Amino acid sequence: MANYTANDIKQLRDITGAGMLDVKKALDEANGDIAKATEIIRIKGLKGVAKRESRATSEGIVAAKVVNAEQNQVGYIVELNSETDFVAKSAKFIDLANSVLEAVITSQANSVQAALQVKIGQSTVEENINNTAAILGEKVVLNSVHRLEAPSVTLYLHKTAKDLPPSIAVLVATDIEASGVAKDVAQHIAALAPKYLSVENIPVEVIDTESKVAKEIAQNEGKPENIIPKIVEGRLKAFYKDVVLLDQPLAKDPSITVSQLISKAGGKLINYFRVRVGQG
Repeated sequence: MANYTANDIKQLRDITGAGMLDVKKALDEANGDIAKATEIIRIKGLKGVAKRESRATSEGIVAAKVVNAEQNQVGYIVELNSETDFVAKSAKFIDLANSVLEAVITSQANSVQAALQVKIGQSTVEENINNTAAILGEKVVLNSVHRLEAPSVTLYLHKTAKDLPPSIAVLVATDIEASGVAKDVAQHIAALAPKYLSVENIPVEVIDTESKVAKEIAQNEGKPENIIPKIVEGRLKAFYKDVVLLDQPLAKDPSITVSQLISKAGGKLINYFRVRVGQG
């Protein structure tokens, strides 16, 4: 019997969009290795639509703020998770998230571990979270903390439901010249969820896997060997448009890429963070 669980099946279905039978077959063939099973499904042409943005795995809130430092700006995001949306939209939970955010800003904490030890009054952040959780009757978790510093930092918060607090937060770090177009970039990031800033940021092993998958798909389609390198190159470019921020057509104006938008502004995009409730 292959070494995998029901949770592995669910995870692979979420990743690929493939049917239950296809997922089980792939996991059997991969002996439970999710990465290998994903590759098997893709090669066989069973890859489905990517997981939709609205499919959250947990409830909660993202609280965020940009503050001025001596020469730069600093953006902070904290993600606080709850079990239900009923708690996520409660005043007590929202107040807790805002108090944790202020504690993180004051301490300049840049990790969950550090933030949990920061004091809010006489208690630590961790103690305040546990105390509030006891009152609310649900498990409450500080899931992620992010800090981003640059000459200019732009914040964008997005609600996926009108009656719930923000569930997506984006920080975009630029130089001063590009600050005027940073909001367009932040909204683009919120909508399209790019994984990497540039091609140079993609791990070598990821590119190697994509190349291998593209080659095997072309071979399975019976393409002539002499044109396969060109096919692989084309599919890699398509992959970059899917996952690389600078290579993506701008959501607001698909006639230009994000890179071209930044170039027109005469500036530089330094970094970004995108946090989605339940995804960190």
